[in-house]
Amino acid sequence: MQKNDLTLLTDLYQLTMMQGYQEKGLQKKIVVFDLFYRKNPSGNGYAIAAGLEQAIEYINQLQFSKQDIDYLESLNIFSEGFIDYLKQFRFTGEIYAIPEGTIVFPHEPLMRIKAPIMEAQLIETALLNIINHQSLIATKASRVVWAAQGDPVMEFGLRRAQGPDAGTYGARAAVIGGCCGTSNVLTGKLFDVPVKGTHAHSWVMSFPDELTAFRKYAELFPNACTLLVDTYNTLESGVPNAIKVFQEMKDKGIELKNYGIRLDSGDLSYLSKQAKKMLEDAGFEDAVISASSDLDEYLIANLKLQGAKIGLWGVGTKLITSDDCPAFGGVYKLAAESDENGNFIPKIKLSNNVEKVTNPGIKKIFRVYDKKTGKIKADVIVLEEETIDETKVLTLFDDSAKWKRMTLQPGTYTIRELLVPIFENGKCVYQSPKVMEMQAYCNKEKDTLWEEHKRNKNPHIVPVDLSEKLSALKSKLIEEMTVK
Repeated sequence: MQKNDLTLLTDLYQLTMMQGYQEKGLQKKIVVFDLFYRKNPSGNGYAIAAGLEQAIEYINQLQFSKQDIDYLESLNIFSEGFIDYLKQFRFTGEIYAIPEGTIVFPHEPLMRIKAPIMEAQLIETALLNIINHQSLIATKASRVVWAAQGDPVMEFGLRRAQGPDAGTYGARAAVIGGCCGTSNVLTGKLFDVPVKGTHAHSWVMSFPDELTAFRKYAELFPNACTLLVDTYNTLESGVPNAIKVFQEMKDKGIELKNYGIRLDSGDLSYLSKQAKKMLEDAGFEDAVISASSDLDEYLIANLKLQGAKIGLWGVGTKLITSDDCPAFGGVYKLAAESDENGNFIPKIKLSNNVEKVTNPGIKKIFRVYDKKTGKIKADVIVLEEETIDETKVLTLFDDSAKWKRMTLQPGTYTIRELLVPIFENGKCVYQSPKVMEMQAYCNKEKDTLWEEHKRNKNPHIVPVDLSEKLSALKSKLIEEMTVK
């Protein structure tokens, strides 16, 4: 993949703060930042972490070119000493992250960055940009796939995406989230994912008549012949002409496979039922009826309830833009900083909005599973030095309502730590899987959720609790910050 120089993909205040840290002699201070989100998108019961591979590429390629330096000097706001520092800039810190395709929940650190303050500050904007976007689209794709109830879903929103990167990386995220493929050829090339497609109305309109257009397409693609049947009249001409072509292919001894029709307008439930009957009466029971036309998880769910005879769903605009929830809402907050002796001091951000109060300290996440079913019981955020002994009773509680408790007996649960090392001393120590491997992993992750957690409206919420030690630390810092 060609290098994508994102060094200047940052907010100006990151650079001005960095210069301020240098001038105040704070450049060697080590800090810890958490990247997390506060609310599941689209009212979902979970989100899917995505974008880590591109975040790694960004960190690996992070350095200021001569052109970057020349531009920053032209702004006349940076000192010579700071410019000299940027000329030698490299990331030297540590990053832990949750692997792509993992089910995640609000307030959990998706990434934990420990680095000199100037390095940690610079990378905030780009990391949020990358992780927010792909996690959003992966989550939206998962909702659409769930609504399709096992039918394959194809992503084809490139022409409606907010720019080439959003279309390309959005398609990547959609495949991680469960889509069977994409129409985006560049995504297919870059990430080795299936590319799929049929033809447009313009193909049909470019020939003297619809039947001729279908015949020519079948000649070109006999092993992938899906015909778009709604250019003129779906049931009066489109489906009958498709049947004629399928029969001609059969009479020529061509084995019919990966074939069918596509509906792109009208009442998809009614049309699919009528088309299915016509195809079956003609002996083409296995012809796949695919559908498009501004689909999303809500419309797909309704069509399924109405008994629509659709076997493949093409979802574009409302998936690639996450139409009903266009932003993921990830944030990047200071959790700890080192003192002059190298000890880490926990930091907390307070707010009148309770959900914006941060969790202090250097943290990790344990996922608790029911041993018998393999389903998620809860996640618990703990301080870095804490462990959980599976041979002992585990009591979890809701930090905002501590009377809500869950007690698990030894032998009834298992534990998994979610954050894994990505960078150590500025060097990448993690190898990203291929996208289709991430999809397979994500499918297994979704199997650890109960169906009640997956539903698209009013899902049951998986508890995300704090350890007693972290809860006590948080309460202590809140008291210290608020008592005059």
